[in-house]
Amino acid sequence: MLPARKRDITDFPVSSAPVVYWMSRDQRVRDNWALLHAQEKALERKQPLIVLFCCVSEYLGATDRQYSFMLEGLRTVEYLLRSLHIPFVVLTGQPDDVIPDFIGRVKAGMLVTDFDPIRQKREWKIAVAGRIHCHTCEVDAHNVVPCWYVSNKQEYAARTLRPKIHRLLETFQDDFTTVVQHPFQLETTFSPVSWQDVAKKLSVNHSNSGKSESSAGEEEGEKRLRQFLTNALPRYSRDRNDPVRDAVSRLSPYLHFGHCAPQRVLLEVQKATVEEETKEAFIEQLLVRRELADNYCYFNDKYDDYRGLPAWARATLDYHRRDRRKAVYSRSQFESGETHDDLWNAIEYELVETGYIHGYLRMYWAKKLLEWSPAPEEAFDTAVYLNNRYELDGRDPNGYVGCAWSIGGLHDRPWPERPVYGNVRSMSRKGMERKLDVAAYIRSVYGESRP
Repeated sequence: MLPARKRDITDFPVSSAPVVYWMSRDQRVRDNWALLHAQEKALERKQPLIVLFCCVSEYLGATDRQYSFMLEGLRTVEYLLRSLHIPFVVLTGQPDDVIPDFIGRVKAGMLVTDFDPIRQKREWKIAVAGRIHCHTCEVDAHNVVPCWYVSNKQEYAARTLRPKIHRLLETFQDDFTTVVQHPFQLETTFSPVSWQDVAKKLSVNHSNSGKSESSAGEEEGEKRLRQFLTNALPRYSRDRNDPVRDAVSRLSPYLHFGHCAPQRVLLEVQKATVEEETKEAFIEQLLVRRELADNYCYFNDKYDDYRGLPAWARATLDYHRRDRRKAVYSRSQFESGETHDDLWNAIEYELVETGYIHGYLRMYWAKKLLEWSPAPEEAFDTAVYLNNRYELDGRDPNGYVGCAWSIGGLHDRPWPERPVYGNVRSMSRKGMERKLDVAAYIRSVYGESRP
C-alpha cells in the first residue's frame, strides 16, 4: 500500500500487540486498503488481527431502511472474515464510550480505521484516539486519490480538482492485494455475532421508513457492478439522464456503505470494451465529482448547513427571498408528495417507497424545494432531512453536495437572474419534458397503484 494512503492520528509507537481495525466507512473485506494495512502490520509483528465495528443508534436521521441494509452487509463481512480466521466484533453504543474499553481489554498495540469526512465520524475518531494509549492511524480506502493528499483546501469546482486528481491517478490506481488467512490468534476467542441482539440494542426509527429493493453486501455490490458493465455502461453516455432507460450504475448505496470499492469500479470500467467517451463520462462522476464531494465536506465544516453555501448564492437568494412563489408547501406536504406537480410527487413517492432517486431527477426534486419553500434556508434543511431519512445512500458527502449544488449553487457558477432562484441555476417542468418522457417515468413509478 502506498504510504500516502495512510496518516497517523497519534504518535504512540506501534508495539508488539494485537492490531485492531475499526471498520466504519468501508464495510468490506476485499479491496480494502485499511484492512490490508492492518493485516500487514499484524503479520510484521506476528500478532493477532481483530476487526471491530461499532453500531450507533439514531445516526443522522437514518431509519430501519438504512440500518437493515448495513446489518445485512455486515453479516457478509463476518462470514468472509471467519473464513480467513479473523475475528469480527460488533459493539453497540457511542464509539468513544465502548471502543476504548475494548482496546484496553484486548491490549491492542495499534488501531487502524477508515477515513471519513463526515463531522460526527471525525469527532468520534478524535475522541477515541484521546482515550487510548496505542498508535492510531487512518487509511483513505474510499477515495482513489486520498482526500487529504489531492488538495489542502476546499476546491471551487470540478474544474479545479479535476487536473489535480488526474495528475495523481496513475500513481494511485495500483491494484489491490488480497487479505490472507491470518496465522496468529488470540488466546481467547470471540463468539459469533448475535445479530438479533445487535438489532435489539439499536434505537432505530421504524416509522414510515420502508425497505430497500436492493440486497446488501460486497458480493451483491460485485454482482451489481458486473450487471452495470454488461448492460448499462455501453449506453451510459447517451442515456444516463433518462430514468426510464435505466442506464446508470445504481452502485451508490454499495459505494456509500463501502460494500464496493470505488477504485475497483474504476479499474473494471477502464478495462471495459466500450467507447472512450463513455468511459470518460462515467469516470467523471465516479472519480472527480464523488471525490469533490469528499473535499467539500472535509474542508467545510458547514457542509450540512445553509451557511456553508457560497456567498454569492446566499446573497442572490436573500435578495429574492420575498419573490412571489407559484406555490408554498410545508415539510410534511413535501414528505407526503402533496404538491401540484405530478412529476415531483412521483419522484418523492419513489424516494419514500424505495430509497432511490435517479440522479438527474434528484436535481429537479431539490430545485423545486427551493422554488416552493417559504425561504431558501428552509428548502435546504428540508432537502437534507428528506435525503438523509429516505435515501438508502443518504448521510453521504454526495447527498450533502447534491443538495448544496441544487439549492445553493455549490460548484456551479452564477446564471442569468430569475425570480426566486436569483442567479442560481433553475430547472423547469417544461425543460424536463423536452429531455425525457415524463409520463413514462410517472407510469414506471406507480404502476397500477397510481393515486
